[in-house]
This record gives sequence, C-alpha cells and structure tokens, in this order.
Amino acid sequence: MHSPASAAPPRLDRKAVGAVVLGNALEFYDFTIYAFFAKSIGATFFPSDSPTDSLLASLALFGIGYVMRPVGGVLIGAFADRAGRKPAMLITIALMAVGMLMLAACPGTAVLGVWAQVIVIAGRLIQGLALGGEVGPSTAFLIEAAPARHRGFVASWQIASQGCAALFATVLTLVLGDTAMADWGWRLMFGLGLLVVPVGLVIRSHLPETAGEGHDPAAADSTGAVLGRLLRQHGRMLGLTFLVIAASTVSNAVGTNMPVYAGATLGLSEMAANAVPIALGLASVIFPLLGGWLADRFGRKPVMIWPRALILLLAVPTFLWMLGSPSAYSVYAVTFLLSALSSVNAAAIIVAIPEALPRAVRSAGLSIVYALSVSIFGGSTNYVVNWLIAATGDRMAPAYYLAAFSLVGTVAALLLPETRGRDIHVDTATRR
Repeated sequence: MHSPASAAPPRLDRKAVGAVVLGNALEFYDFTIYAFFAKSIGATFFPSDSPTDSLLASLALFGIGYVMRPVGGVLIGAFADRAGRKPAMLITIALMAVGMLMLAACPGTAVLGVWAQVIVIAGRLIQGLALGGEVGPSTAFLIEAAPARHRGFVASWQIASQGCAALFATVLTLVLGDTAMADWGWRLMFGLGLLVVPVGLVIRSHLPETAGEGHDPAAADSTGAVLGRLLRQHGRMLGLTFLVIAASTVSNAVGTNMPVYAGATLGLSEMAANAVPIALGLASVIFPLLGGWLADRFGRKPVMIWPRALILLLAVPTFLWMLGSPSAYSVYAVTFLLSALSSVNAAAIIVAIPEALPRAVRSAGLSIVYALSVSIFGGSTNYVVNWLIAATGDRMAPAYYLAAFSLVGTVAALLLPETRGRDIHVDTATRR
C-alpha cells in the first residue's frame, strides 16, 4: 500500500474536468436566468395588483436560496472530507436538478394556489443547500487530481465555467426576445439547464476518489469533528480567505449590477443595458484561464494581490469616466476591464485556499468561507449600491463600495501564505 504522499493522482481528462465544473456552471446559469426573469417569475408565483410587490416577492424568493448556502457548505463540505469528494459531488448535482425542476415545472399560483409558492420556495431552499456544498468538494477534487504544475489552470475552469454559463444564458435571452422569455422562455431556460444534469451525474459517478487515505480518521468521525479541527487549527486562515472572497464577490455583484446602473443611472437604452452582460461574460470566460496560468507560473499570491490592487486604483477613475461620457462603449469597456481583473484574481483564489488547507478539512474550509461570503455579499451588494445611490444622490457609490472591499481584499491576500508547489497530498498544518 502506498502512502498518500507517494500515491499518484488519478488521471484527469477533459471530460472529467467538464463534469466537475458543471456544478459551478449551473450555479451562474441559474443566477443569470433568475436575475433576468425575476419579474416574470414573480408574476407567475406571486401575482399582485402591484407589479412592484410581485417583483419584491420574487426577489425575496431568490434571496431564500442564499440563506441555505452556509448550511450546505457546512453539511456537504464536511461530508466530502469524511466520505469523499465523489459522493458529495453526486449529491450536490442531484439536488441542483431537483431544485431547478421544481421551479421550471411548477404550475403558477393561478393553477395551484398557495401550493405553487410552497413548491418553489422548497425548490430554492434545495438549490441553495446544493450550491453551498458544491464548490468545496469539486474544487478539492480538481486540485487533488491535477498535475502539481497545472493545478492553478485546472482549477481556473471553475471560474471560467461560470462565465460560459452566464454568457450562454445572456445570448439565448437576447435571441428569443422579451415577449417569448416573459411568457414561457424562462421555463425553457431552466429546462435546458436540466438537460446537462444526467450527463454530469453519469460522468461524476465514474470519477476516481481523490480524498485518499491521507485524511485523519479521528477528524473524519463526524461533521462536528471536521468543523472543530477546522476552526481550532485554521481560524486565521478562514478569516483571511473570507475577506479575500468577499472582495471578489462584491466585484462580481457590481458587474452584474451594471445593466441596472447603465439604464437607471446613466440613462442608456434598454437594448444597450441588456447587452452589458455579454461584456461581463466574455471577460469571465477568457481571463480566469489566464489567471490560472499566471498562478502556476508566478505563484498564487501575486495573482491574488495585483489584479485586486488594480481594481482598487481603477474603480473610481473608471466610474468617473462612465459618468462623464455615458455611452454603451464606456459601460462595456469598464465592465470588461473590471471583470477581467476580477476573473484573474478569482482564479488564483480558487486554487490557493484549498491548497493552504490539509486534505482532511479542505472541502469544508472552502465550502464554508465561500458560502458565507456569497450569501452575505452576493445577496446584498446590488441592493446596497442602489440604496446608496438613492440615499446619497451620489452616482459614484458603487465605485466607492468596490474600492473599499478591494482594499480589504488586497490586505488580506498579502497576509495569506504562498501555496504554489506545496505537497497537498499530506495533511500538514497550514504553513506561513
């Protein structure tokens, strides 16, 4: 029997990578669809004489999913450290499918009455649970199975897959048109997402297990034991990574808010505003892969620090340019630039955090900090920046908010260890 340190990682082909990153892709696909069609979903399941009340109810339904993410991060992340990455990944993708199906196939309130609302709320809770537990096991699998020299690039597909999904959803929405999408198209969009789930389940079921023999049996006795070890031995690491992910999450949220900012604040046409996510998606497909390659070549810390520091320096000047020259060109250019820098930064983050943690708590650690950060800041940033604009009358509010979090993220990244070249197949305490 070989020791974990000497055991060769399993072979990781393109099909396996695709099956693993599918969960993250579905997350952003679902997010994009819901963001575009919150009004239609609200009218279907929360009809009201007031369109505003219906929309707010729909947005509340969207937010419910965020509530369950930390729960999924704890339960499924720790399960992956106890039982293995493969069973955890099978659970998350199956739960995602159930949640999406409940929303896509559920008749409206006009047919089922209040039971329609119960069904879709339950579906969103299931989705939130699954998404909270997805990133830890899947990323742990990728870095444990990838060749050591290419771990950054392989893990960066987690981020690139999100951009691919968001771009696909955006383009399909523009092709089908507003009327069709409002009437039935949003159900079709969820259905298309469901079509890839069986493929993901089949391929994931044939993946090798990467958790190996190196986890500490005492730490794997229970979820509580995994969490206890994580908090006792790696509390500082968790705090710093939470701040780094928070800065990345705020960047993403400011980017997804750009269509609203372009229309409501800059006065661009609806057509110009609706095309903004294309710039966001293009940058989110290309630049994570560049970030992963750079992280493999130059180290994780430089790629976490410098793009975030550039966002800190550029946030205010770029928003000033948009306000001084409001046009589709300026909005697309700023969206692309900030998204590109954030994507490069995110690719280094997604590999550095699990590399810094021992295998016995790797999945739980990443799942928990990611789910907490996305739940708190992913669910609130769009509301906060638009509230700040309304409350202060200062149209620069998103830039200030983004710059503040980028400062925090830069400082936190400076304090994290460099993990390139670390032997991740042995359970050693985090080294500085």
